[in-house]
Amino acid sequence: MGRFCIFTRKTQLAQDIVEKMIDHMLEGELAQRNAKRRLERERGRREAVADMSEDLSEGEKGDTVGDLSAHGDSVRGRLPRINSVDAMEAWVNQQKGKKLYIILISLHGLLRGDNMELGRDSDTGGQVKYVVELARALASMPGVYRVDLLTRQVSAPDVDWSYGEPTEMLNIRNEDFLDEMGESSGAYIVRIPFGPKDKYIPKELLWPHIPEFVDGALNHIIRMSKSLGEQIGGGKPVWPVAIHGHYADAGDSAALLSGALNVPMLFTGHSLGRDKLEQLLKQGRLSRDEINSTYKIMRRIEAEELSLDVSEIVITSTRQEIEEQWRLYDGFDPILERKLRARIRRNVSCYGRFMPRMAIIPPGMEFHHIVPQDGDMDGEIEGNEDHPSSHPSIWIEIMRFFTNSHKPMILALARPDPKKNITTLVKAFGECRPLRELANLTLIMGNRDGIDEMSSTSASVLLSVLKLIDKYDLYGQVAYPKHHKQSDVPDIYRLAAKTKGVFINPAFIEPFGLTLIEAAAHGLPMVATKNGGPVDIHRVLDNGLLVDPHDQQSIADALLKLVAEKHLWAKCRQNGLKNIHHFSWPEHCKAYLSKIAGCKPRHPQWQKSDDGADTSDTDSPGDSLRDIQDLSLNLRFSLDGEKTGGSGNDSSLGSEGNAADKKSKIENAVLAWSKGVVKDTRKAVDHNSSSGKFPSLRRRKQIFVVAVDFDNFASLAEATRKIFEAVEKERVEGSIGFILSTSLAISEICSFLASGGFSPSDFDAFICNSGSDLYYSTPNPEDGPFVIDFYYHSHIEYRWGGEGLRKTLFRWSSSVIDKKAEDAERIVYSAEQLSTDYCYAFTVKKPGSVPPVKELQKVLRIQALRCHAIYCQNGTRINVIPVLASRSQALRYLYVRWGVELASMVVFVGECGDTDYEGLLGGLHKSVILKGVCSSASSQFHANRSYPLSDIMPLESPNVVQAAEESSAIRSSLEQLGCLKS
Repeated sequence: MGRFCIFTRKTQLAQDIVEKMIDHMLEGELAQRNAKRRLERERGRREAVADMSEDLSEGEKGDTVGDLSAHGDSVRGRLPRINSVDAMEAWVNQQKGKKLYIILISLHGLLRGDNMELGRDSDTGGQVKYVVELARALASMPGVYRVDLLTRQVSAPDVDWSYGEPTEMLNIRNEDFLDEMGESSGAYIVRIPFGPKDKYIPKELLWPHIPEFVDGALNHIIRMSKSLGEQIGGGKPVWPVAIHGHYADAGDSAALLSGALNVPMLFTGHSLGRDKLEQLLKQGRLSRDEINSTYKIMRRIEAEELSLDVSEIVITSTRQEIEEQWRLYDGFDPILERKLRARIRRNVSCYGRFMPRMAIIPPGMEFHHIVPQDGDMDGEIEGNEDHPSSHPSIWIEIMRFFTNSHKPMILALARPDPKKNITTLVKAFGECRPLRELANLTLIMGNRDGIDEMSSTSASVLLSVLKLIDKYDLYGQVAYPKHHKQSDVPDIYRLAAKTKGVFINPAFIEPFGLTLIEAAAHGLPMVATKNGGPVDIHRVLDNGLLVDPHDQQSIADALLKLVAEKHLWAKCRQNGLKNIHHFSWPEHCKAYLSKIAGCKPRHPQWQKSDDGADTSDTDSPGDSLRDIQDLSLNLRFSLDGEKTGGSGNDSSLGSEGNAADKKSKIENAVLAWSKGVVKDTRKAVDHNSSSGKFPSLRRRKQIFVVAVDFDNFASLAEATRKIFEAVEKERVEGSIGFILSTSLAISEICSFLASGGFSPSDFDAFICNSGSDLYYSTPNPEDGPFVIDFYYHSHIEYRWGGEGLRKTLFRWSSSVIDKKAEDAERIVYSAEQLSTDYCYAFTVKKPGSVPPVKELQKVLRIQALRCHAIYCQNGTRINVIPVLASRSQALRYLYVRWGVELASMVVFVGECGDTDYEGLLGGLHKSVILKGVCSSASSQFHANRSYPLSDIMPLESPNVVQAAEESSAIRSSLEQLGCLKS
């Protein structure tokens, strides 16, 4: 027996040594990652500051984040709070006459207005409640006409039928502004169908289906904008004033919608992928590959980086979220943000660099209906012993667990998730005898039927809790009810308050802390994690204690202190009730709307016209010269396929002497644009003649998009001929039109057409330079082959870096060398003849020696340059284009601009392609993958990305089919898709 004990102790000692070695190794890896990130950021910051050659102001010189203004706007510090009737009335008067339309997006989980199933699964948590209440609160504010909360439509047998309803109107509880209501006003949950039909899937599996959501949401927004225009806009569409994405998946969607509609974007992360990745790596239970496979974490992080690129405002609830979480991202540097903000205040150029504004707005809550409870449990229970049914049912469900239900209740309300740290709380309670003698513990851990039916992660946490209860013999002292309704939550808080209990949030990190606010409103003191939202909440409410969530003893001591010291408990309760008004929804919405008011309005430019008509429904492409200098400083017009003008959009700023000449050239170009395409609407239009609608794609029943990424003209021409042959009958009839979507410049397209024996009129449009330029074939051959859509440039130019970006790219290209060569030769060169104002092109001599595209994108983001870097033509070319531009976004533009239905489009691609390839698959359009085409060389560039293509491409979608590169096979695939009759 003694030998066995010795052996056991040695085994335990060996395990402890191994665990310490692993911990030390993990700490070393983390330190190396942080050091590398710090060096990259410092180098990028130095280069950015060197490019911004103006003298630095005092505000720019510091390299420390001293005050809040360095990295965010505090609502409390900068905006007066609404704490009087007079202040509210003054603010309301300022909003009169406004008719704002706001879009909110929250994709995952189950959303509905009432009886929310919070805790049903890991996706249906506090965020669901937050966004529904935000929509409701915003719609009740003066000046807001309509709020749409877009989410996924779920018509699955295992969820309630209500989640399959296309639209749900939310009840607005503020009746002060009902006289401003109209036909379509108010707050609505709008459910967009996307992803697998009849199946409710977790958020990690939604990524490949986001383009489908974006297309469906775009359809809804356009229809609603036109409808609102007829009601309140004088016939002109009422575009959303902002699109606000919640969480990474919705941020990705909001970025695409913002680009498609050219309206401002807002973003709220709720929780962030990089922080979660760091936490999981610290734990050491999963490798990086396992984390990525389980949580799709790299796809999530890329979505958050894109959200930083596109957002005008990032709304956070805490300073900690900015200082410790957002600064982990390539696209946000608090120090560089401070320098850029100082330059903006001085009206000095930032040389194409942009940072989103971080706005700290505490979360809101409805608590006007809450009546804090006084008294204690003894009187209430003793007075109702003969009538126990007079208690709320959830009270009876909880109290049946307790031997002595009169003891103060420690209440935790969190789903069974490892990051919620429930097991540490149970250990702290179980190992502190004085605490066990003084209090009971109630764990509200979502809803469950059977443990076997829970997810593996949730089941693991719950089993751990049950084992700890058994280990410490906590029977009669811990309650863990299986079910509760959302309407029960106020009664649960009320029960805890009646027992003079304490609310605890022990999570490792808590982004918002809404439950802390709810608990405080019911008169409960708090014990909470010192990481995240609770810090700022505690600063305002001063109603409890903050603890290190990793320190079990600290948690026990704080709980014991509040339960045992009645004077401290009473003081914390009173402080919470006194200060809770700071977290009202009117407060939140006032700050929110003030931030939106500070955004420069953006919307589709072609809606501008002197008579207020919607030019998108006329036969003219839009030829008004009003404000032409504002609409496009970099107009491109081509009748012969040759490039005109300079290569950078900052280059025109240097000379004032040629301003009149430049304006004359712009006006002449617009007149040339209009020549021959403006129609006499009094005459009948022959849709089969060149005098029909312009552009001709407007009269097609279907649009076929040739987006096959070859690196030679011959292969592209052969694939194009096969596609033409497959639908020759329909092509001749004119029911099918064609678009060429490519990384080629327009001059190269001219050469391609000539060498392949094609005519420009064989195509209705040309998406060039990886989506940064859009041309149409002209209806009158005597005017030349092409006309450019300069409104498209005004649509995509947001945050384009211009000359500052070009300078950075030149420096980067000169630094890329072949280290294996004896003379370390340079392998990336600027292609000036192929570059345009909105596409900087570079040729690559040795594609295999160039850093992955993600590394170039990282370099640009670190320097606050917002753009897309695309490796094209088997890696022999690099195109850098605006962040709002892409080949897929150009298709959405055609829908917004000309009404070309996305569902009527078919996109032809190879098995692989340029690094923007994934954007061409997915969405409402159909896709045909040509087997064996572009399957070898270009695939290496996709292998170097942070996440697999399967994370973002719906390969099993019924809208995606494969076909051999033969006309008969292509036609069969089109028949399979339902595009052609058999």
